[in-house]
Amino acid sequence: MHVLNFMFIYRFFTLKEKESEVRSKESFWQRNPQGLNSSSANLKDWHDVEAMEREVIRKGIGESGRPAYISDQSKLELKEEMTKKNGFNAVLSDMISVHRSVPDTRFHGCQTKKYFANLPAVSIVIPFYNEHFSALVRSLHSIVSRTPSELIKEIILVDDFSDRVELKGQLDDYVRKYFPKVEIHRFRKRQGLIAARLAGAIKAVGDILVFMDSHIETNYNWLPPLLHPIVLDKRTVVCPMIDVIDDETFEYRIQDEGARGVFDWMFDYKRIPLFVNDMKDPTKPFESPIMSGGLFAISRDWFWELGGYDEGLDIWGGEQYELSFKIWMCGGRLLDAPCSRVGHIFRKTDWPGVTSDRKDDYLYKNYKRVAEVWMDEYKQYLYHHGHGLYEKIDAGDLTEQRALRNKLHCKSFKWFMENVAYDLLKEFPPKGTTDFAFGQIRNVGAPNLCLDTLGPPDYRPIGVEQCEKEKMFPSRNQDWSLSENHDLRMRGEEYCLQAVQKKANSVVVFYDCHNGSSDQLWYYNRKTQWLVYGKRRNFCLEAYPNYKEVVINRCKRNNANMKWTFVHVNDTLLDGYFKTLPT
Repeated sequence: MHVLNFMFIYRFFTLKEKESEVRSKESFWQRNPQGLNSSSANLKDWHDVEAMEREVIRKGIGESGRPAYISDQSKLELKEEMTKKNGFNAVLSDMISVHRSVPDTRFHGCQTKKYFANLPAVSIVIPFYNEHFSALVRSLHSIVSRTPSELIKEIILVDDFSDRVELKGQLDDYVRKYFPKVEIHRFRKRQGLIAARLAGAIKAVGDILVFMDSHIETNYNWLPPLLHPIVLDKRTVVCPMIDVIDDETFEYRIQDEGARGVFDWMFDYKRIPLFVNDMKDPTKPFESPIMSGGLFAISRDWFWELGGYDEGLDIWGGEQYELSFKIWMCGGRLLDAPCSRVGHIFRKTDWPGVTSDRKDDYLYKNYKRVAEVWMDEYKQYLYHHGHGLYEKIDAGDLTEQRALRNKLHCKSFKWFMENVAYDLLKEFPPKGTTDFAFGQIRNVGAPNLCLDTLGPPDYRPIGVEQCEKEKMFPSRNQDWSLSENHDLRMRGEEYCLQAVQKKANSVVVFYDCHNGSSDQLWYYNRKTQWLVYGKRRNFCLEAYPNYKEVVINRCKRNNANMKWTFVHVNDTLLDGYFKTLPT
């Protein structure tokens, strides 16, 4: 085992140097120009049947992935303490064998699947920070015992400056004794998950990089199904199906039978059902718009051609979206392989997570970097769900990332939404897309003036102000929606417009939205261009341009200052406006 300290991840290579090194080295695909297709290449059953039979007869706590429990009352206090520290039942983890067997959760047809006899060897990269010792070494044992040795070039552990004593000399000794192909690389300061993965990838020499988490258990024959599609096309990235290892009982069970990865407009990872065609053969890999991020296989060539991860992304968060967008938009594709299954400990939902010394909001800065480089006009949907947060964040220098996108001739995000994630908007509509109308509201009588909050929404009267250049997604001061609740509000927020009194020349102010109250009822009459207020619909919003004020007054057809134009009107929804009014 070789232990090497990293001061910075670029101490040995910069990303550009690494890309140059990869390009100059003969890859698996160059060494095997013939026979890399399913019709002519030799296929092989990679199952280690004898090892599987030995595992089936194992006896003991947690074997075959069965749930286990702590019956010793004297250990319960320690269990609670260790659970708070790790996010899972670490005491029980210590009681379960690091060699334990797992149930074969694969679809029946996977047991007879054959894959290329000539598969490239992989570099497995596992970052960790203060991982519980038994969970970490169980991860290693499961990988080594359930993977053909000739397919493992190396396993690279990257220690993100852990401070637990057992993860120093004790781990070194353990790895030296049991895992000759494992190397440990250590940071001398905390740098985060993304930097740790990059550091491992920089050191890797295998033709394929496999990124794994440090609290997993692989299932039978997990690796060949990931490699086979990449051999066919090195710009294909493949993820295993992720099973659940229960954080309390360590039961190993199926999460589901497969789903496609997407996101909502808060950038929370979501999963949506498979298409009917994907379910016809449950053993066949299927396309997925977004990877879950922690476990995947990618050719080393392709990873560095894509620039690896954006080195400006800090700690963790957003990297799965950045890489997924790059894969699809720059000429690759992303698959999930049902015949490859890996169990993963999902920590308790109330676990506070690991601490960081970063004082800035690194997570949302990461999100903004991804959005600014890759999401084009769709980034505004993300920003409008951030309640003004993104406006305060500096994304940093994006010159290299934008240059990479141009260099690779990547497609637009609109192409991604229409060809890859084409049902995402239906499953997770952005705020405003279900509204009757939204965007900037311009006055017809004074066309240079737009409805404006005139400051924070703190119950002050609103007015009109010089129209901003951006119309569809202006600043929150001029971004409005006639919402599905039939109110006029700041788009995506809970501040609604309401007249102080139901009489002429009454000012209009912000109130908390009541979601259907008659005091906040507004309608847009497309024919007259009126913004009509109230249930009786006899008052309209009127601008006083000279004073930059707005009031409600009796509706008058010849008054241009009572006429307004929305940037976007959903005519189909607005046609049914009165049918959806609350009774």
